[in-house]
Amino acid sequence: MIISALRRAFAGTATTVVMAGITVLTPPSLGAVGTAAAANCPDIEVTFARGTSEDPGLGRVGGAFVNQLRNKVGGRSVGAYAVVYPASYDFLAAADGANDASAHIQWMAENCPGTRQVLGGYSQGAAVMDVIGAIPVPGIGFNNPLPPEAAGHVAGIAVFGNPSAKLGLPLTASPVWGGKVIDLCNAGDPICQTDGQSVPAHKSYAGGPTNEAANFVAGLL
Repeated sequence: MIISALRRAFAGTATTVVMAGITVLTPPSLGAVGTAAAANCPDIEVTFARGTSEDPGLGRVGGAFVNQLRNKVGGRSVGAYAVVYPASYDFLAAADGANDASAHIQWMAENCPGTRQVLGGYSQGAAVMDVIGAIPVPGIGFNNPLPPEAAGHVAGIAVFGNPSAKLGLPLTASPVWGGKVIDLCNAGDPICQTDGQSVPAHKSYAGGPTNEAANFVAGLL
Protein backbone atom coordinates (compact mmCIF):
# COMPACT_ATOMS: atom_id res chain seq x y z
CA MET A 1 0.00 0.00 0.00
CA ILE A 2 1.01 3.62 -0.40
CA ILE A 3 1.37 4.16 3.35
CA SER A 4 3.65 1.12 3.52
CA ALA A 5 5.68 2.58 0.68
CA LEU A 6 6.12 5.77 2.67
CA ARG A 7 7.29 3.89 5.74
CA ARG A 8 9.76 1.83 3.71
CA ALA A 9 11.02 4.83 1.79
CA PHE A 10 11.70 6.91 4.87
CA ALA A 11 13.09 4.05 6.97
CA GLY A 12 16.59 5.00 8.08
CA THR A 13 16.34 8.50 6.69
CA ALA A 14 13.55 9.99 8.79
CA THR A 15 15.95 11.79 11.11
CA THR A 16 18.03 13.27 8.32
CA VAL A 17 15.66 14.05 5.46
CA VAL A 18 14.14 17.23 6.87
CA MET A 19 13.54 20.02 4.39
CA ALA A 20 13.93 23.72 5.03
CA GLY A 21 10.48 24.90 4.01
CA ILE A 22 10.08 28.07 1.96
CA THR A 23 6.50 29.21 1.60
CA VAL A 24 6.22 30.74 -1.85
CA LEU A 25 2.46 31.15 -1.87
CA THR A 26 0.07 30.97 1.04
CA PRO A 27 -3.26 29.60 -0.17
CA PRO A 28 -6.63 30.57 1.22
CA SER A 29 -8.53 27.89 3.07
CA LEU A 30 -10.73 25.65 0.98
CA GLY A 31 -13.74 27.54 2.28
CA ALA A 32 -12.26 30.84 1.14
CA VAL A 33 -11.42 29.42 -2.26
CA GLY A 34 -15.01 28.29 -2.58
CA THR A 35 -16.26 31.87 -2.37
CA ALA A 36 -14.13 33.12 -5.25
CA ALA A 37 -15.99 34.46 -8.26
CA ALA A 38 -15.85 32.36 -11.41
CA ALA A 39 -14.66 35.45 -13.26
CA ASN A 40 -11.43 35.21 -11.26
CA CYS A 41 -10.67 31.66 -12.37
CA PRO A 42 -7.08 31.28 -13.58
CA ASP A 43 -6.26 29.76 -16.94
CA ILE A 44 -4.18 27.13 -15.12
CA GLU A 45 -4.37 25.97 -11.49
CA VAL A 46 -1.60 23.98 -9.79
CA THR A 47 -2.52 21.90 -6.75
CA PHE A 48 0.74 20.94 -5.01
CA ALA A 49 1.51 18.95 -1.85
CA ARG A 50 4.75 19.84 -0.05
CA GLY A 51 7.26 17.39 1.37
CA THR A 52 7.77 16.10 4.90
CA SER A 53 8.55 18.77 7.51
CA GLU A 54 8.23 21.67 5.10
CA ASP A 55 6.32 24.69 6.37
CA PRO A 56 2.70 25.11 5.18
CA GLY A 57 2.57 26.36 1.61
CA LEU A 58 3.88 25.02 -1.65
CA GLY A 59 7.30 24.20 -0.25
CA ARG A 60 10.65 24.70 -1.93
CA VAL A 61 10.08 22.25 -4.79
CA GLY A 62 6.48 23.26 -5.38
CA GLY A 63 7.36 26.93 -5.43
CA ALA A 64 10.12 26.38 -7.97
CA PHE A 65 7.85 24.25 -10.16
CA VAL A 66 5.04 26.83 -10.19
CA ASN A 67 7.40 29.73 -10.92
CA GLN A 68 9.05 27.85 -13.78
CA LEU A 69 5.70 26.80 -15.22
CA ARG A 70 4.53 30.43 -15.25
CA ASN A 71 7.40 31.27 -17.58
CA LYS A 72 6.42 28.56 -20.08
CA VAL A 73 2.70 29.04 -20.68
CA GLY A 74 2.63 32.10 -22.92
CA GLY A 75 1.35 34.64 -20.46
CA ARG A 76 -1.63 32.58 -19.30
CA SER A 77 -2.52 33.08 -15.64
CA VAL A 78 -1.34 30.38 -13.23
CA GLY A 79 -2.95 29.99 -9.82
CA ALA A 80 -1.61 27.76 -7.08
CA TYR A 81 -3.20 25.87 -4.21
CA ALA A 82 -1.03 24.40 -1.46
CA VAL A 83 -2.55 21.17 -0.16
CA VAL A 84 -3.48 21.39 3.51
CA TYR A 85 -2.11 18.45 5.52
CA PRO A 86 0.41 17.94 8.34
CA ALA A 87 3.37 16.76 6.20
CA SER A 88 4.67 15.18 9.40
CA TYR A 89 6.26 11.81 10.06
CA ASP A 90 2.78 10.44 10.75
CA PHE A 91 2.50 9.10 7.22
CA LEU A 92 -1.10 7.98 7.72
CA ALA A 93 -1.93 11.69 7.51
CA ALA A 94 -0.99 11.66 3.82
CA ALA A 95 -4.61 10.58 3.36
CA ASP A 96 -5.65 13.92 4.87
CA GLY A 97 -3.74 15.64 2.10
CA ALA A 98 -5.38 13.46 -0.52
CA ASN A 99 -8.84 14.33 0.81
CA ASP A 100 -8.01 18.06 0.81
CA ALA A 101 -6.46 17.99 -2.66
CA SER A 102 -9.38 16.02 -4.07
CA ALA A 103 -11.86 18.51 -2.60
CA HIS A 104 -10.03 21.42 -4.21
CA ILE A 105 -9.71 19.66 -7.58
CA GLN A 106 -13.43 18.92 -7.57
CA TRP A 107 -14.32 22.48 -6.55
CA MET A 108 -12.23 23.88 -9.38
CA ALA A 109 -13.79 21.50 -11.88
CA GLU A 110 -17.27 22.59 -10.85
CA ASN A 111 -16.67 26.32 -10.46
CA CYS A 112 -13.89 26.94 -12.97
CA PRO A 113 -14.56 24.32 -15.67
CA GLY A 114 -12.40 26.14 -18.20
CA THR A 115 -9.34 26.08 -15.96
CA ARG A 116 -6.71 23.49 -16.86
CA GLN A 117 -5.60 21.79 -13.67
CA VAL A 118 -2.11 20.54 -12.82
CA LEU A 119 -1.33 18.30 -9.84
CA GLY A 120 2.01 17.92 -8.15
CA GLY A 121 3.80 16.74 -5.05
CA TYR A 122 7.22 16.26 -3.57
CA SER A 123 8.30 13.37 -1.33
CA GLN A 124 5.37 12.66 1.02
CA GLY A 125 3.42 15.13 -1.14
CA ALA A 126 4.05 12.85 -4.11
CA ALA A 127 2.47 10.06 -2.07
CA VAL A 128 -0.56 12.30 -1.57
CA MET A 129 -0.95 12.31 -5.34
CA ASP A 130 -0.37 8.54 -5.40
CA VAL A 131 -3.34 8.13 -3.06
CA ILE A 132 -5.52 10.19 -5.38
CA GLY A 133 -4.28 8.15 -8.33
CA ALA A 134 -4.86 4.90 -6.41
CA ILE A 135 -1.40 3.43 -6.93
CA PRO A 136 -1.69 0.66 -5.90
CA VAL A 137 -4.83 1.08 -3.71
CA PRO A 138 -6.50 4.01 -1.94
CA GLY A 139 -4.69 5.04 1.21
CA ILE A 140 -6.05 4.51 4.69
CA GLY A 141 -8.51 7.26 5.54
CA PHE A 142 -8.95 8.45 1.95
CA ASN A 143 -12.67 9.01 1.61
CA ASN A 144 -13.02 11.64 -1.10
CA PRO A 145 -12.02 9.99 -4.40
CA LEU A 146 -12.17 11.94 -7.61
CA PRO A 147 -15.18 11.20 -9.82
CA PRO A 148 -14.31 9.73 -13.24
CA GLU A 149 -15.05 12.98 -15.05
CA ALA A 150 -12.36 14.80 -13.07
CA ALA A 151 -9.67 13.29 -15.29
CA GLY A 152 -10.85 15.50 -18.11
CA HIS A 153 -10.00 18.63 -16.09
CA VAL A 154 -6.47 17.54 -15.16
CA ALA A 155 -3.95 18.30 -17.88
CA GLY A 156 -0.81 17.02 -16.18
CA ILE A 157 0.79 15.69 -12.99
CA ALA A 158 4.36 16.21 -11.78
CA VAL A 159 5.79 14.34 -8.79
CA PHE A 160 9.29 14.37 -7.34
CA GLY A 161 11.01 11.84 -5.06
CA ASN A 162 7.92 9.62 -5.11
CA PRO A 163 8.01 6.84 -2.45
CA SER A 164 5.85 4.51 -4.55
CA ALA A 165 8.55 4.48 -7.23
CA LYS A 166 10.69 2.60 -4.69
CA LEU A 167 8.22 -0.28 -5.00
CA GLY A 168 8.33 -0.15 -8.79
CA LEU A 169 4.98 1.64 -8.93
CA PRO A 170 5.62 5.14 -10.25
CA LEU A 171 2.54 7.22 -10.91
CA THR A 172 3.26 6.81 -14.61
CA ALA A 173 1.96 3.23 -14.16
CA SER A 174 -1.58 4.48 -13.55
CA PRO A 175 -3.98 3.37 -16.29
CA VAL A 176 -5.94 6.60 -15.85
CA TRP A 177 -3.22 9.20 -15.31
CA GLY A 178 -0.06 7.61 -16.69
CA GLY A 179 0.12 9.52 -19.97
CA LYS A 180 -0.20 12.84 -18.14
CA VAL A 181 2.47 12.16 -15.53
CA ILE A 182 6.14 12.95 -15.10
CA ASP A 183 7.51 11.05 -12.07
CA LEU A 184 11.09 12.18 -11.37
CA CYS A 185 13.57 10.37 -9.13
CA ASN A 186 17.09 11.71 -8.76
CA ALA A 187 19.94 9.20 -8.95
CA GLY A 188 20.76 7.98 -5.46
CA ASP A 189 17.56 9.29 -3.84
CA PRO A 190 16.76 6.83 -1.00
CA ILE A 191 13.08 7.80 -0.96
CA CYS A 192 12.32 6.65 -4.50
CA GLN A 193 15.11 4.11 -5.17
CA THR A 194 15.75 0.83 -3.41
CA ASP A 195 19.53 1.29 -3.58
CA GLY A 196 19.58 5.05 -3.01
CA GLN A 197 21.85 6.34 -0.25
CA SER A 198 22.17 10.04 -0.96
CA VAL A 199 20.05 12.34 1.20
CA PRO A 200 21.31 15.38 -0.78
CA ALA A 201 19.85 13.76 -3.91
CA HIS A 202 16.43 13.85 -2.28
CA LYS A 203 16.86 17.53 -1.50
CA SER A 204 17.87 18.48 -5.04
CA TYR A 205 14.65 18.68 -7.03
CA ALA A 206 14.23 22.47 -7.09
CA GLY A 207 16.04 23.61 -10.22
CA GLY A 208 16.78 21.22 -13.06
CA PRO A 209 14.13 18.59 -12.22
CA THR A 210 11.39 21.15 -11.60
CA ASN A 211 12.28 22.86 -14.88
CA GLU A 212 12.10 19.51 -16.69
CA ALA A 213 8.70 18.88 -15.16
CA ALA A 214 7.50 22.38 -16.06
CA ASN A 215 8.51 21.78 -19.67
CA PHE A 216 6.64 18.47 -19.71
CA VAL A 217 3.47 19.92 -18.19
CA ALA A 218 3.56 23.05 -20.36
CA GLY A 219 3.55 20.78 -23.38
CA LEU A 220 0.24 19.32 -22.21
CA LEU A 221 -1.50 22.61 -21.54
